[in-house]
Amino acid sequence: MASRLIVEAPFEAENQLELSLRQAFESLQPNLRPPFSFSISIPNPDQYSQLNRAILHGILTEPHFAKTHIKHLHGIITDGYAMFINLLIKVVHQLYPKLLGSVKSQLLWVAEEMIYVLGIGIDVLLVSLLRQINGGDFSDGNLWLCLKMATLFLNKWQCLLEEEPNVLSCALYVFLRVLADHCRTNRPSDQNFETLRRLEVYLCVKIVREEFHLCLRIGRDFIRLLQDLIHVLEFRDIWKDLMLCPSKFNTSRFVNVSQLYRTRTCSKYVLLRINPEMETRLRFLMTYVKLGHQKRHQIWFFQKFLHEPDRETIIVDIVRFICCAHHPPNEIIQSDIVPRWAVIGWLLKSCRSSYVEKSVKFALFYDWLFFDESVDSVMNIEPAILLMVHSIQKYIDITHNLLEFLLYLVDNYDVRVENKVLIAKGVSSALQLLAKKGVIQSYDVLTYCPALSPTLKEGLGRLISGVKS
Repeated sequence: MASRLIVEAPFEAENQLELSLRQAFESLQPNLRPPFSFSISIPNPDQYSQLNRAILHGILTEPHFAKTHIKHLHGIITDGYAMFINLLIKVVHQLYPKLLGSVKSQLLWVAEEMIYVLGIGIDVLLVSLLRQINGGDFSDGNLWLCLKMATLFLNKWQCLLEEEPNVLSCALYVFLRVLADHCRTNRPSDQNFETLRRLEVYLCVKIVREEFHLCLRIGRDFIRLLQDLIHVLEFRDIWKDLMLCPSKFNTSRFVNVSQLYRTRTCSKYVLLRINPEMETRLRFLMTYVKLGHQKRHQIWFFQKFLHEPDRETIIVDIVRFICCAHHPPNEIIQSDIVPRWAVIGWLLKSCRSSYVEKSVKFALFYDWLFFDESVDSVMNIEPAILLMVHSIQKYIDITHNLLEFLLYLVDNYDVRVENKVLIAKGVSSALQLLAKKGVIQSYDVLTYCPALSPTLKEGLGRLISGVKS
C-alpha cells in the first residue's frame, strides 16, 4: 500500500486530492521503475493526468527514488510541466499544513527542480509556498519553511531575476514582514534562529540594493514594511538613503519617496500574508454570516489563528487584507451580512499590546494618507470611516482613538513640507470622496458629536474642507 502524504484525524473524511494521487501511484507503481518503456504515441489526456499524479506521489513519498521519478517526468512531459506544477500548487494550497515532514522536504526539492526546467506556473507555485509562511509563528516547521524559501531564492537568484522577477518582489514583501517579527522577538539566544534572521536580512537587502525596481512594483506598502525595521542597522541605512540619497539605488525611475507613497500596492501582495485557510474563513465570514451571528465564528477564528501571544501581529496583515483585497459587491454591502468595518472593530479590540494596536490603526488608515481618486479605490478607505461612525453609540472610545490617530498621522507621519502637504491632501481627498460616493451621508455625526473633544472635531473639519492648518 502506498504511503500517505498527510496526517489526518480519525474523524476526518479522506482528502480527495491526496486520495487521487495515491490511487494513481498504486495503479501505475509497476511502471514507475526503470527500465521505462516510453510509447511512441502520446498518451491520451486521462493517461497523461494519471502519470503526472503517480509520479508526483512517488517524488513526495519516495525520496530514495526521487531522482528516478523526476527523470521519468522529464521523459513524458508534453505541456511544459503545466499539469504537474498545477498539481503541486493544489498540494500546497490544500494540504500543506497537514503534510508529513518528509513530504514537505520533497515538496521544496521538487519546487527547485521545476525552477531549473522553468516549468509553466512556477511563479504561482513559489507564491503559494510563500503564503504558507505564517506571521508571528515561531514553530520549528514555520521557521524551517522560512529558511528553505530564503535559501531557494538565493540559490536560484539569477534564474528568477531573468525569468520571474515578480516572484522576487513577492519574496521581498514576505520576508520584510516576517523580519519585523523575527527582529522583535524576545526568544532565547538560538544559533539556528540567528542564522535564519541573518539570511532573511541578507536576501532583503540584496533585493533592495541590487534590484530596487522590484521595490517600486510593491508600491507604498514597501515603505510601511520597511519602517518596522528601522531599528535594524542594514534597514536604517536603506531608510536614510531613501530619504536623502535616492540616486544610490541606481534606478532612473526612482526620484524620491513620494513616488512610492503615490503608488497603490496591488492586492496580490497583501494576500501574501494571509494563508489560504485564513483567507477562506475570513471571506466566508464577510460573505455568508449575518450581523449578530458572527460571535462563534470569531471565537473559532481567534482560537485557530490568534490565540498564541506572538500571533497577534498577524492582525495587521488581516486588516490590510480586508481593506485592500476583500471588496464585496453592492448586494453584500447592502445586506445584513457582517460588514468589513465590524470585523476590523473586533480585531482592533482583540489586540493585546499597544504596539500591535497602533500598527493595526496604521494599516487601517495607510491608504488615506496618499489617497488619489485616479489611482486608489474608495473600498480601501471605506472600513475606517464606517467603523468610526458606527462606534459612536456603544464604543465612542474607538471613534475617539481612531480620529485622534488619523489627525496625528496627518501632522507627524512625514514632517517634510512637500510630503506633509501630500498627506493632508490625500486625507482630505479621501474624506470628500467618501461623502461624494454616499459611503457617509454627512460628517455632522462626527463634527457635532458631544462626546468628541472640540480639538478633534476642529481638526476633522479642516480636513473635510481641505483647509490648511
